[in-house]
Amino acid sequence: MRRPAKRSSSKLSADSQHLVTFAQAIAQASSRLEERAWLKPLDALLNKLLRTGHQALIDAALDHLFKADLDAYDVLIEAVEAGSESTTVDHDGEDYDVQLLVLPVLAWTRFAIASGAIAGELQNAIAAHLHAHVLAKDARLALAPVLFSIEQLPRLHTDVFALTRQMGQSALKNGTVQLRGEQQPTAAFLADTRYVIAAVAVPTGNALFHWQESEQQSHFSTNKSAAFDAWKQQVTPLFARLLPGCNVELLLPQAYYFGCREADKRIRPASIRAADYFLTQTLEINSSELHASIGGFSEDINGQVDEYRIGFSIGGDPTVVYGTVWPLYEQESGDELTLMLPAGAGLADGLPTSPLQQILTVLRECGIVHIKHHAERFTMEFCDDCGAPLFPDREGELVHAEMPEDTPPPVEHFH
Repeated sequence: MRRPAKRSSSKLSADSQHLVTFAQAIAQASSRLEERAWLKPLDALLNKLLRTGHQALIDAALDHLFKADLDAYDVLIEAVEAGSESTTVDHDGEDYDVQLLVLPVLAWTRFAIASGAIAGELQNAIAAHLHAHVLAKDARLALAPVLFSIEQLPRLHTDVFALTRQMGQSALKNGTVQLRGEQQPTAAFLADTRYVIAAVAVPTGNALFHWQESEQQSHFSTNKSAAFDAWKQQVTPLFARLLPGCNVELLLPQAYYFGCREADKRIRPASIRAADYFLTQTLEINSSELHASIGGFSEDINGQVDEYRIGFSIGGDPTVVYGTVWPLYEQESGDELTLMLPAGAGLADGLPTSPLQQILTVLRECGIVHIKHHAERFTMEFCDDCGAPLFPDREGELVHAEMPEDTPPPVEHFH
């Protein structure tokens, strides 16, 4: 569930009210047939609004439901995302389903993480491995010729819809994807995500992925895992070439919004590990000399925790030299109290872990043993001069992270 931007309330337009009504009807439906009957007018209206670029009308309905009816909000946001990342396109008199995908890559380094144009040779190699390991045999494919950072991905649902249709047409016509406009600059982080965007087109109703095909369905989970293993093994070297000087981890190609959310979650442990590696290598210290101070932050002091911030200091000096941010997504919630894990337990042990427990586990796996969790709730505060987030020190004061004066200039921020 996303957390929408705060907007001033106003009376809903007719189209926005219809979106609200259809979503509430679906949320209250007592049968699949009733639900399907309401989905038809909802999808039709969404398709019209997405085609005509009326993002504001969609946002108004989402904001209204977020405040008034969370069950219906979940119905509507799911429909909006599905309607913008997939569509039906006519080609040579036949209907094709088009799905927009992302190919997420987690990257961490002491240096800069690259983005930008992908050479034709690498595009062809990535496409070949998609066909070989991931996609159904009759799928047609188009790849955007750019390695995107999160800041460069289309955010508005109407923009995602336009890209889905454009790339779907390219897949069906075996054409080159031409992106419009200039790319936003990439923020400098030591751990970050990169994405390749793809569009897949299949005859309507046919399988998109290899593990969906009829001969694979009885063992789809095993086949999906095998496809992921093959994808990682064969394609990791290609992304290592695209991201020189970086450690990389590939995620399975997924639908646009789902893949972006998974990458956002999975980059958080890598951010802490990148911070530990950077600090120990740059300052020539051991991880055991680092102190981590954790605080839960909220936009509203009485509201839910929106993110954790971790301030790092060294030895007996309480000065915060660096910080990382661990944002919370969807249904995640912050713990009020530190919940201790069994000695030696890790994220791979399958234990049910809260975000705070995950942070504690990653810090300990790095060898950081001096950890302070502040039970008090902090409000979101940033530096007035540079806009950087403020981090908690050992005493619970919010401070600017400053590397020692005699260290080489580092990358500006951690993710």
